[in-house]
Amino acid sequence: MQQQIDTLVVAGVGLIGGSFALALKRAGRVKTVIGVGRTLANLGKALALGVVDEISQDIAAVAHRADVALLASPVGQMGALMAALAPGLRPGAVVTDGGSTKSDVAALYRQHLPGHLRWCVPAHPIAGSDLSGAAAAQYGLYENRRVVLTPLEETLPQAADTVAGLWRACGAEIHAMSAAEHDAVFASVSHLPHLLAFAYVDQVAARADAERCFDFAATGFRDFTRIAGSHPEMWTDISLANRDALLAELADYRAGLDRMAALLEAGDAAGLNRLFGEARAARTRWHQQFLRRG
Repeated sequence: MQQQIDTLVVAGVGLIGGSFALALKRAGRVKTVIGVGRTLANLGKALALGVVDEISQDIAAVAHRADVALLASPVGQMGALMAALAPGLRPGAVVTDGGSTKSDVAALYRQHLPGHLRWCVPAHPIAGSDLSGAAAAQYGLYENRRVVLTPLEETLPQAADTVAGLWRACGAEIHAMSAAEHDAVFASVSHLPHLLAFAYVDQVAARADAERCFDFAATGFRDFTRIAGSHPEMWTDISLANRDALLAELADYRAGLDRMAALLEAGDAAGLNRLFGEARAARTRWHQQFLRRG
């Protein structure tokens, strides 16, 4: 029999937290969802849309009611949220998160919830878009998507099982890895692409003829730059939190650009064709696997 929880507290009622709440409500896995956030207008929208059942701007005031608390805020806000949660949490109340970096979040759990680590389960749902706020919450966001759990050494198996079960109820596939492995992988395939998109759009916008360039930009520009529409605060937090891994990825990418520049300067058509062909083949293999997962 699937476990039902009485009260879910979601700190950060946007795409990630709101979609989690909607999926669990539809699956009948939660009775009451309390949405917590800084902006009353967004909380009011979440309430009006049925994403949450109650709202609060003070997580400390509702901590004692939580059976499960999901921290779905930008990573930079999580330490303060954990500190506010700590005094009111009941033993056995599970705390998890949706942060895109994990080593820094694990350190925050240890700093702010040292007596509650048995019930702390760091996690990262691999789903998202450039949309934010309560209106971005959607049913089915996590169906056939992956969620990575990076349990602490102290995490109880039943706490990890509870979090895994909730994500499975959202339609997700569960994977486990260490926080360090997680951060290295996602620096390469998630965090670096966002930095490149932001940097490229900023470069075009700084041109003297930027308006004309944007006027002629079409689907290639749209597809390459979509993620540059993502939430700046969230990506600032992610970039700084995973700084070392990202700096290594940027160095590798810079070396790759230098190799491409050398091929262009030499007029090496065969070298460019080989590079483009290998990249195309790798991308095609990945896309076929992605379609099969979806």
